[in-house]
Amino acid sequence: MHVHVYCGDGEAKFWLEPHIELANNFRLSRTQLKEIEQIIEAHHDEFKCAWKQHFPG
Repeated sequence: MHVHVYCGDGEAKFWLEPHIELANNFRLSRTQLKEIEQIIEAHHDEFKCAWKQHFPG
């Protein structure tokens, strides 16, 4: 499971399992990545639930 994050400055991909981890980063600063990771942590269960609904089985 993973999420893609897009913004005006760049983009990133984070793995959701087995733990939240940066997979790829294109032009985002360390500060931006930390903020994104905090948002992912706050909504981790929601992302996993949405993934399972979108990709059943």
